[in-house]
Amino acid sequence: MLLIKNGKFFISPERSDEDFKELFARVAAAGVGRPVDKDGVPQGPWTPDLLADAISAIDANRAGIELRTVQLWFEDNEKGISATNIRWLARVLGCNDPEATSAWQTALSAAQSRLVAKRRTRKREDLAPEPEQVEGSTAAADLEELQVEGAPRRFDLASFTEALFSRGSLLSLPAAVFAGAVALQFLSYFLSIHSFTYVREDGVMKQVGFLWALNWTVLFVLLLPLGLAIVADLLAKWKNVSRPVLVAGFEDGAQIEPWSKRVAASGYTYWTVFLICVGFAGLFQWISVRLLPLLNGTRDQAIDWGSIALVQPEQIGIFEQTAFTGIAYLYMCLCFYLFFAAMVLCSNMIDDVVAIRTVLAASEGTDRSDELNASAREILRGVFRYTALGLLVATCMKIESLYRLTSASSVWAWLIADGQAAFGLQSAPISWASSPGLTHYTSLLVAFLAMAIYLYGRVRLGELVSADRKTLRPGLAIAVLFMAYVLAGIVPGFSILVFAASIVALLGLFDPEFRFLVRRTGGSHYAP
Repeated sequence: MLLIKNGKFFISPERSDEDFKELFARVAAAGVGRPVDKDGVPQGPWTPDLLADAISAIDANRAGIELRTVQLWFEDNEKGISATNIRWLARVLGCNDPEATSAWQTALSAAQSRLVAKRRTRKREDLAPEPEQVEGSTAAADLEELQVEGAPRRFDLASFTEALFSRGSLLSLPAAVFAGAVALQFLSYFLSIHSFTYVREDGVMKQVGFLWALNWTVLFVLLLPLGLAIVADLLAKWKNVSRPVLVAGFEDGAQIEPWSKRVAASGYTYWTVFLICVGFAGLFQWISVRLLPLLNGTRDQAIDWGSIALVQPEQIGIFEQTAFTGIAYLYMCLCFYLFFAAMVLCSNMIDDVVAIRTVLAASEGTDRSDELNASAREILRGVFRYTALGLLVATCMKIESLYRLTSASSVWAWLIADGQAAFGLQSAPISWASSPGLTHYTSLLVAFLAMAIYLYGRVRLGELVSADRKTLRPGLAIAVLFMAYVLAGIVPGFSILVFAASIVALLGLFDPEFRFLVRRTGGSHYAP
């Protein structure tokens, strides 16, 4: 019986004498489990890369599947299918419907058993018994299992990171980051360093509590989880919706590199980012900025929540201070790895769009320019949102770093006083001491990389997105955000510019193309 389940083409399994090879060839050619168009027609047959991507996209399949394993099913050989992969293939053919999946699992298992029986009969007739070369069987099949899909594989950081963003709920990763930030806040409260005021040598009273630090509260509680959620949503739409539509039924589909392979090709980039974030930003920075000063009792840098034990050891001991900073920096370096890895994923999506455009352009009779342009615009909108939040992250880091050098009593008092100074209402000027810390230069790196990923997408996708005000306005918004970062703490009244830039970023999250400006100025309305 033919019907549609969950927006996909479905055929009920029928009782037959087909073995696995025969059954699989029939359903793959028919496109069972493929998405359907508005007329209910499946979008072409299965190809090895499309089927591998579909199986790897199943939430419960954490390990994914090797493309070579799927290719073996399509080939005329002695290979069958393992019990584990029967489960995943049944999910695809059953269109993720529990009853249909169960029926297909039964049909596939029976077909695999018939294939095994045929192989045994043939070997007996040839009087040359050999171990059945069936995926998941015994003897030679065990060797096949080890070599193809059951062998211990080298840890793939790129695929693992991509899975963190794409598997399960879109809120899983942002929720984990948010929960970690809240846990640190509670821990700081139990250690009594959540709110702490001390008097500097020059008589200035400073609030340096953990909950007062913008780069440990606003950044990790709000900005970073929101940014990760944006990239996770963008990746899910591209991988599961837009990309399959572009490559579905394409005659030269084999020329289009599978998404999993494109991600894996960036493995060195992911490892580089990981080692820098964990090795330098995490371990090295913690040892040099936190551990050694606490152990040696030195006060080379401005006092903050991580060095309270140096000025008031009765408030918190050296051991407790060291342990808390170690946990905080471990959390911080892992979060920043995810922050930069999201940029790499954005570049992977950008490159994927360009590669598909190249293959489609070389194919005669294949016109999918509308779908391709829509996908390019969607990705560029997501990259804009992430860049806007990235620049706000850098601004938070810079403001917190500079605050410790001022004579203001708290970071919020400094921002308010700066806003008053812009209107000539400030009663006492804010003075400065020493020089910026390491966080100041780290924020500069964050700002430049956030700008770089947007410029990369704008240049690479330039031919696929319009060059009118639809892209001009987001570009101007990014320029305003970057200007706010650069001028933060440098010119009087910078807090007003930062506030305005935050409003621009907030509006951009809801409307990346700022279409409301067109409507209010009498411009024509257009579809996104």
